[in-house]
Amino acid sequence: MMGLWVQFLLFLLITGAALFQFGSIVYNRYRTIKLGTPPDDGSRWTLRLRDFASEVFGQRKLLEDKRSGLMHVVIFYGFLILQLGALDILIKGLGGRGLPLPGYAVFGLIQEITVSLVLLSVGYAGYRRYMERVPRLKRGWQPSMVLYFIGTLMFSILMTLTFERALHEPSFSWYSPLSSWLAALLASLPRTALLVGFYASWWFHLLILLAFLIYIPQSKHFHLITAPINILLRRTSPPGRLRPLDLSDEEAESFGVEKIEQFSRKQLLDLYACVECGRCTEVCPASNTGKALSPMHLITKLRDHLIDQGAVSSGRRRTALDFLTASPGAHVVDAGVLTAAVDWSNKAGTDIEPTMTAQLQSWSKRADRDASEVRLHGDVMTEAELWACTTCRNCEEVCPVGNEHVDKIIDMRRYLVLMEGSLPAEGQRALTNIERQGNPWGISRRERTAWTQPLIEAGYAVPTVRENPDFEYLLFAGSMGSYDNRSRKITQSLVKLLHTAGINFAVLGDEEYSSGDTARRMGNELLFQELAAANIVLFHRWGVRKIVTPCPHTYNTFKHEYPDFGLDPSITILHHTELLAMLLESGRLIPRKPLEERITYHDSCYLGRYNGIYEAPRQLLRALPGVQLVEMERSRSRGMCCGAGGGLMWMEERAGKRINEARTEQALSTDPTIISSACPYCLTMLEDGVKQLGAEDRTAARDIAEILAEAVLG
Repeated sequence: MMGLWVQFLLFLLITGAALFQFGSIVYNRYRTIKLGTPPDDGSRWTLRLRDFASEVFGQRKLLEDKRSGLMHVVIFYGFLILQLGALDILIKGLGGRGLPLPGYAVFGLIQEITVSLVLLSVGYAGYRRYMERVPRLKRGWQPSMVLYFIGTLMFSILMTLTFERALHEPSFSWYSPLSSWLAALLASLPRTALLVGFYASWWFHLLILLAFLIYIPQSKHFHLITAPINILLRRTSPPGRLRPLDLSDEEAESFGVEKIEQFSRKQLLDLYACVECGRCTEVCPASNTGKALSPMHLITKLRDHLIDQGAVSSGRRRTALDFLTASPGAHVVDAGVLTAAVDWSNKAGTDIEPTMTAQLQSWSKRADRDASEVRLHGDVMTEAELWACTTCRNCEEVCPVGNEHVDKIIDMRRYLVLMEGSLPAEGQRALTNIERQGNPWGISRRERTAWTQPLIEAGYAVPTVRENPDFEYLLFAGSMGSYDNRSRKITQSLVKLLHTAGINFAVLGDEEYSSGDTARRMGNELLFQELAAANIVLFHRWGVRKIVTPCPHTYNTFKHEYPDFGLDPSITILHHTELLAMLLESGRLIPRKPLEERITYHDSCYLGRYNGIYEAPRQLLRALPGVQLVEMERSRSRGMCCGAGGGLMWMEERAGKRINEARTEQALSTDPTIISSACPYCLTMLEDGVKQLGAEDRTAARDIAEILAEAVLG
């Protein structure tokens, strides 16, 4: 009896100390999150709860990768099931008789099946990381620590059950197949030896469990706590919608994010929710083509920097059990190593390995650096990384814990552009031209309607809002559709189709401004807000009720971001594929000419991932006689970016492989006669890709409006 009391007191002492340490570390993590700015008000809890249920308990995002998803489901539910078993074991070790559960034998069978499945899953996880060597997975002792913890935890459960059975009922039972089989092997041992084995296994189980508990908040496995909260609290506003800056705030010391604490608390929660699964980097067009940016490392580097800054801010003394963060110094990036280490030589297709290697080699904790002197810009994130992002949101689409990467990058770009005037020279030229002439080329504003002249000469009227004030649709051509010679053909085809369908439309003519998407994604919020204000005044002055545009970037900006600046939210915004699909379905457009083409369709990021429009373009193509529609391996929500978003249309790619070339290779692998798109930016990049790869003799790049116009008009 005295022994049990000693055991109980030791249990209380050790468990209490571990729980106190766990609580202290979690509280310090909470304090670092509190360094951020207050998040936007939460809303739409029905949607939040639905997503929470499907992604936390349904593991929806994880199961999109079937093999790793199934492995994670087994481990996730295995841990939930084994909590009862852990409690049962603890009670028995403290002198009790276990949990008073009905059907206890069945409970034991479930325990052993679960332990077996979890062990198999851990083995498969190790195989994927070290044998299959999946490129997106980190290797080393820290990334693998959880496998050791889970594996030894399962082993300790099995051995505790085995010695308990050997003590009390060593015969074989189908309700305890593993433990009873092992118990039969140990049955000949003296009872004292079996008791020692039982308590040794019991203490081993408890100590592993408590060590794991302390380890969790100091590692990526803090996501076990933070990921469900992150999913529950994530924004319910339209995907990718940027937070407006109050540029009239005279008390603001700076605009954009200069320091880690200028991110919102929800953005900082993202950092602790990251599971480092690498899915984001695996699909990132920058990482895939040898650029410095890796979305996973963006998050983990910001997290390391936040922990460093949190320790400085709180003046917290590290305890002996903070074994992962006990070394002095601060995390910094070696920009020279990062740039030099991304070696793209002799690479074919797409490959994230050069970027993964470079990130690993360039990021370290240096004892000679004081955390209070480490700058977010330059010491943590390099400009090469920030300007490599195409804002395609593929990283966010695949993230199983609801992390948002793009808004963090834009916030940091905002600081660079608005406060330091730092951006690539070509980007600066584009913004200066937009500011002066309303377009990135700097062509005279008077040339904005030049695209209408061939149409007028061919007998197609293109009235302005002044000439046709009773219009139903405002056709917003945008800068690409107005000035770029190739993109003008899209706008002209659209006008012909609108005439054929009898649509009453008008254009703004020389009064039209750039939508401002390029300026905003490049970080120039001031220029964007000026352009938005000018366009909104025009829309309201002319009584606009419906807008159609062939540019997904313009479409997204009008639909989701202009309402923040005063646009009447009741105005209907349509992409040209949406309107054309409606006209085709209603019979106002009838495709008569067989085309006999094999067509693959490239999903625009701003049409697809930002707005969920995947079917309308395909509906149009499937309706055309003679057309065979073939899908690329990466399509719809997994489609790869063309490389033009985020302002990169106006910048040169100086590292690795050109993104548009990689995407065009994927399109050409389907052996198409036409690569179709529904975005002037995408069309430009794909057409350039076809030329770069020397495939003009067998494949053309065309917008859906052009293809439909040929089928309808002949």
